[in-house]
Amino acid sequence: MAKRSRLAARPGQRRPLQRTGRPDADATRAPGKVTALEEARAAELEAAIVAEEQAAETARRNRERGRRIGGSAEAVGGVSYTSVPLAVRAAEEYGYVKRDMRRIVILAGFLLGILVVLQILVNGMHLFTL
Repeated sequence: MAKRSRLAARPGQRRPLQRTGRPDADATRAPGKVTALEEARAAELEAAIVAEEQAAETARRNRERGRRIGGSAEAVGGVSYTSVPLAVRAAEEYGYVKRDMRRIVILAGFLLGILVVLQILVNGMHLFTL
């Protein structure tokens, strides 16, 4: 005796699709047309984008003005390219190199001082034997 299947049809066959009688209103609309509601939404989005861009531009201008008035460009972390000579820009931009070199020299001097003190204690005064 053959096994029974719970399916109504044979394997590999599908049920017919159940379709509605009428298409939706959106489906009958021409593809190039835009409704008034969509237009209003697009206008709102565009106005919001323009407002954000203006706010960002205003903030950028204020930062630039603060850099020019408040101090040098490297103190703020940015670089301002105005119509100044290259030597002036290089002096402003590479100020951090001068600070770093000064720190390195101070640290090297401190370490050399420690070595000199140890040299005197070990070899000069014979305080320690290694």
